[in-house]
Amino acid sequence: MSARALFLSVSATVAATAVLSGCGVGEAKVPEQKPEPVPITVSVAPAEFGDMQALYSATAALEADAEALVVARTGGEITAILIEEGDYVEAGQVLARLDGARQRLAAEQARANHRKLLQEYKRNLELHDKGLVSAGAFENIKYEVDALEAAYELARLDLSYTEIRAPISGVVSERLVKLANTVNSSEVLFRIADPESLVASLYVPQRELNRFRTGQAAEMSADALPGDIYAARVQRISPTVDAEKGTFKVTLEVKESDHPLVPGMFTRINIVYDTHENALTVPAAAVSDEDSVHSLFVVDNGVARRVDVTTGYISRDRVEILSGIDENARVIVIGQNGLKDGARVIEEQSDTTI
Repeated sequence: MSARALFLSVSATVAATAVLSGCGVGEAKVPEQKPEPVPITVSVAPAEFGDMQALYSATAALEADAEALVVARTGGEITAILIEEGDYVEAGQVLARLDGARQRLAAEQARANHRKLLQEYKRNLELHDKGLVSAGAFENIKYEVDALEAAYELARLDLSYTEIRAPISGVVSERLVKLANTVNSSEVLFRIADPESLVASLYVPQRELNRFRTGQAAEMSADALPGDIYAARVQRISPTVDAEKGTFKVTLEVKESDHPLVPGMFTRINIVYDTHENALTVPAAAVSDEDSVHSLFVVDNGVARRVDVTTGYISRDRVEILSGIDENARVIVIGQNGLKDGARVIEEQSDTTI
C-alpha cells in the first residue's frame, strides 16, 4: 500500500471514530424527571343549611281584572271628547258628549204632556171630592198621569245617555271614536282598565293540580323592568279542567298596590308550592348533570374529588343536596369545567351565599 492510501485510510477511521464519539455511542442515559402538575386555582363555597322552596315557573301576560267597555246607550253625533288614552277617570265621570237635541226635545215634550194632564187631574180631584165625577173616569185620569210621568222619566233617562260616563274607575286604555263621529246605540267607544287589579292567568297541566291552593305566595318579574321582583298570590283556581287541553286555570293577582306594572306586560312567575326547612344546599353553579347523574367537586386537602349527589329542590341559585356530601363540604363553584378527579387545586373563597 502506498503512503498516500495509508494516510487516507487512517484519516477515515479517525473521522468515523470522532462522529461516533460525538453521538454518545456507548454512553449511559439519565432518565428525565416529569415536572409536578401546576395546581389549578378554583373558587369554593361551603355547603349551608337553609329553607328551600319548590317553585312552579311559568310565563303569562298581565291583564286587568277590572276592565270595562264603555258603550253608547243612545245614538248621536260626538260633539265633545273630554279625556284621552292614559287618563285616569273616576266612576261616573263624563268621557264624551253626544248631540242630544232630539233627546232634549223629546224630554221637554214628555214633560209638557205630563204637566197638562196633571193640571186636569187636579181639577178632577176637586170634582171627584164633590161627587161630580164618576170613580171610573177619575181612576182613568190618574192612570194616564202615571203613564205620562213614566214617559217623562224615560225621556230624561234617554237624554242623560248623551253624556258618556265611565262605569268604573281606572285608566282609559283605548279610545275608539273621534270627534264628530256618529255612533249607534251599543257601539263601543272606550275601554277602561283598573291598573290596581292586575292578574295573570296560567293554564297548568292537570297532573300539577295538587300543588296549588288559593293564597299561595308567588313572585313576578317583567322583562320590561329587569331586576325588579313583585309579590303576587294565587287568587283563584278554576274548579274544572279543560277536557280538550287537559289544563286548569290558575289566576294570580299582584299584591303590591304601588307598582309600575301595566296590562299587557309579559311576566315570569314563580309560585311557591312547598318548602323544605333547614335543608342542606350548595350553589347551583357547583352541580353538573351528565346523563341524568348529578355530581360536584369537593376540595379535600388541596385535592379535587368528584362526588355523585342526590338533589332535591332547586330554587334560583341554590340546589338542595339529599345525599353525597355533609355540612362540612367545600364545593367548587368556579373552575370545575375540565377538572379531573384527584387534581391538585388552590382555593379561592367564593362570595356565593344562600
